[in-house]
Amino acid sequence: MTAIDTPNQIAAEKEHAKLSSELHRHNYLYHSLDTPEISDAEYDRLMQRLLQLEKDFPQLVSEDSPSQRVGSAPLDSFPQATHASPMLSLENAFGADDLRDFDARLKRFLSSDQDIQYICEMKLDGVAVALTYEQGRLTRGATRGDGTTGEDITANARTIGAIPLQLQNDFPQQLEVRGEIYMELDAFRKLNEQRREEGETTFANPRNVTAGSLRQLDSKLTAARPLTISCYGIGAISDNEPQSHSELLQKLQSWGLKVNLNTLKVADNIEQVIDRYNELMTLRDQLPFEIDGMVVKVNSRPLQQELGEKSRTPRWAIACKFPPRQETTVLESVRYQVGRTGAITPVANLRPVNVSGVTVSSASLHNWDEIERLGIKIGDTVVVERAGDVIPDIVKVVTEKRTGSEQEIPEPTECPACGSPVSRDEGEVVPRCQGLSCPAQLKESLKHFCARGAMDIEGLGDRLIDQLLRLELVKSVADLYRLEKEQLFQFDRMGDKLAEKLLAAIDASKERPLERFLFALGIRHVGSHLAKVLSRQFGSLDALAAADRDQLLAIHEIGPQVADSVTHFFVDPNNQKILDQLRQLGVAPIATEQPKGDKLAGKVFVFTGALEKFSRKEGEALVEAEGARASGSVSKKTDYVVAGPGAGSKLAKAEELGINVLNEEEFLQLIGKEA
Repeated sequence: MTAIDTPNQIAAEKEHAKLSSELHRHNYLYHSLDTPEISDAEYDRLMQRLLQLEKDFPQLVSEDSPSQRVGSAPLDSFPQATHASPMLSLENAFGADDLRDFDARLKRFLSSDQDIQYICEMKLDGVAVALTYEQGRLTRGATRGDGTTGEDITANARTIGAIPLQLQNDFPQQLEVRGEIYMELDAFRKLNEQRREEGETTFANPRNVTAGSLRQLDSKLTAARPLTISCYGIGAISDNEPQSHSELLQKLQSWGLKVNLNTLKVADNIEQVIDRYNELMTLRDQLPFEIDGMVVKVNSRPLQQELGEKSRTPRWAIACKFPPRQETTVLESVRYQVGRTGAITPVANLRPVNVSGVTVSSASLHNWDEIERLGIKIGDTVVVERAGDVIPDIVKVVTEKRTGSEQEIPEPTECPACGSPVSRDEGEVVPRCQGLSCPAQLKESLKHFCARGAMDIEGLGDRLIDQLLRLELVKSVADLYRLEKEQLFQFDRMGDKLAEKLLAAIDASKERPLERFLFALGIRHVGSHLAKVLSRQFGSLDALAAADRDQLLAIHEIGPQVADSVTHFFVDPNNQKILDQLRQLGVAPIATEQPKGDKLAGKVFVFTGALEKFSRKEGEALVEAEGARASGSVSKKTDYVVAGPGAGSKLAKAEELGINVLNEEEFLQLIGKEA
């Protein structure tokens, strides 16, 4: 940041007061309400400007300056909890030069030129908490709050399986451990997908849902969220205090606390720290969770104590942030995409913006309900977020920057691909194309049919499908099995061996399991799970095709919407014609093995804990073979919970609901297997 142009203290005071007001407001929105209005990058820029003003005019620093506070005050809904020692914030760095400056400052403070050993930790994008253990028993969980006093969330913390209720081995008698609660990306995606299927609003990012989950007044709601934790330090310890930070983290793990030890790196000097920072930036998108930087700490705990702390930050640690994943840009226009079922979804065309090293020019708007929820218009200034390999999303509209020239986003009345009329049924969130020969639907249907998890035709991806359509070699999925080598030579860069390999992959797909064939057909509302349910219930394609609505509704997981969709699919003359063609061309799905018995028919099992005699997947396969089904969550509809060592919230919920709980031996006896 640049210094103030002129030494005008009055102007500096006015700017400082305005920045302080803005930062206090954004702190409250972010920490207390979990509804941030600006991106992290924009917040950092405001804070850096405030710090520069206070550096140039030290008299501006006061106890109520945003630079002197950490987080925000606790919500009134929870009891207050005072930390054993302040949960300080960290000074920010933004690259190699800032890290070298940090190292130089420490050496000046210590009056030493010797290299300092550091420990490098990933900076998880979650919610900081303090966990208090007395005689090894968890007695309190608290949020950071204002750094001195947080919110008592003990009941919610107890529902998180990664947080031990009792420490193990040679634990200290008194311990306050610090950690970051977060949600892994796969769990976040699955949670949002489940909410979409149930017609609920999706979450913007893993951090927001984590913060909201920890602030639930009903701890059962917290228990239903797939949260985890990574411990990174302590606030107090009565004995067994290690001499290095790396040793401390190893001790925490030995006491039963979760620490991401495999991601830690001890660096002997600041250049090794910079190497690790650059390495983590390249690994960032491969990680199962979201990180927004790297935390660098002096490894020696005695040296940490000697360095001490400033008013709001420790001298011995710094957070080196990655380029932001959130940025502010403008929504310039909206285009429409047509999916394989005719669903028309809106995509935002954005003014190109660099988000964490990648130029983003478009983002998903999902549907018109989401557009209404965001209140978004063409011409709006928006906050766009990119997380891992997730498609960029618009997470916020900056309404303060509206000029009055913004335009509503219209819902289409005709298909953008074929011009056919569109309709939006009651209860639907997107309109659909009614054109039977819509080219956009054919392309998406082919992609879905060939995809891994469906017919898995290796090599037949986007590029080749585009060429198939351009050359008019296919008009339905059946035409894939009519392709000949000479036709493939019309493709760009297609040689004899590649053509033979592609035809062999198409031929091999003729004998896929029935459940994958059903999924590949793209029957509306029938995903991979329901395809498996239907294949196990009916065993063959002919039996399913002959089933009526009542037979389908008799299946536990099939509702009216799915039953109607399946029956309509199989009575449609066009679909019957394509299925007949597939049979004649040798496509013969492998019939699904039927359940061996029906003594457990309709029963619902949940597996939890560290199962030792069989894996969770093996257990699920065993119950499905007996006509039962496996579920991932415990509810009143659950009949049995099979619990292994370390079972947590699912076991507790089962006991609360009075559900039959079996150990592994009892489960094997129930299904007639030897323990």
